[in-house]
Amino acid sequence: MRRIPWDVLLALLVGLGLGLVYAWILAPRGILNAQPTTLRADFKDQYRALIAAAYAATGDLPRAQARLSLLGDPDSIEALDAQAQRMQAGGTQFEHADQVVALAHALNHESDESVSVSTPTPPAASPPEDASTATLPPPPPDVPIVLTETPQTPEAQPTLSVSTPRPTQTPVPTLGAPFALSGQESLCDPNLPDGLLQVVVLNSNRRQLAGVEIVITWDGGEEQFFTGLKPDLGNGYADYLMAPDITYAVQLARGSDVALGITAPTCQTADGETFFGSIKLTFQQP
Repeated sequence: MRRIPWDVLLALLVGLGLGLVYAWILAPRGILNAQPTTLRADFKDQYRALIAAAYAATGDLPRAQARLSLLGDPDSIEALDAQAQRMQAGGTQFEHADQVVALAHALNHESDESVSVSTPTPPAASPPEDASTATLPPPPPDVPIVLTETPQTPEAQPTLSVSTPRPTQTPVPTLGAPFALSGQESLCDPNLPDGLLQVVVLNSNRRQLAGVEIVITWDGGEEQFFTGLKPDLGNGYADYLMAPDITYAVQLARGSDVALGITAPTCQTADGETFFGSIKLTFQQP
């Protein structure tokens, strides 16, 4: 009966274990030629941030769209808005988050533009060429020449010339503010904090926009706050606590109508107690 070579099997197992440790832990082989769609979520965020920084430097929107398509996102605009919100909540520099928001805004504006289709104009028919008149040979000498009277053709009627009116300059419409104040309402809800200012920012398709800077000013003071920091209330939502008996002015940093005379309204409960209500402002792209 043959004896099992335990020493050889033990050596093979030790060698296999050392090979796996070296290949998996000490010197693992890196992934080569990986597609952006296979990246982790945090690496995709870095990829989008680099695309946004490149767009901010070059302004090449088609190239940015081509690069974003490599990530395979179902909606690149939604992905950029969500990333800008995460960047602001995580304390990332405002400049980097603003670049991501600017790229999302440019993509959304590009998708809203209507493409005009030009109708081809059929080529004008060319007038027929004048047929050349053949020259008849002279008659032989023995044939008598008969003179015939050629009827005169009626004279052509003169063509009346119609004067063409001179072109007039068409006035170019003046572009309005990027965002318009589309709604302002006072709320007397005792469940809300006293003097709460609520701001909602929408695009032309009524989709909420994250990362929009809001500037609020009053006599002797100014502050800024951003949309998207409370995603449970909406990507385009932001709020601010107003002090009583102070009048504010609110507008968007990107350019918008200015909401003047904003102050906390005085409300009354069913028991007759007074409290300060809330104000809700809605800004929307025209």
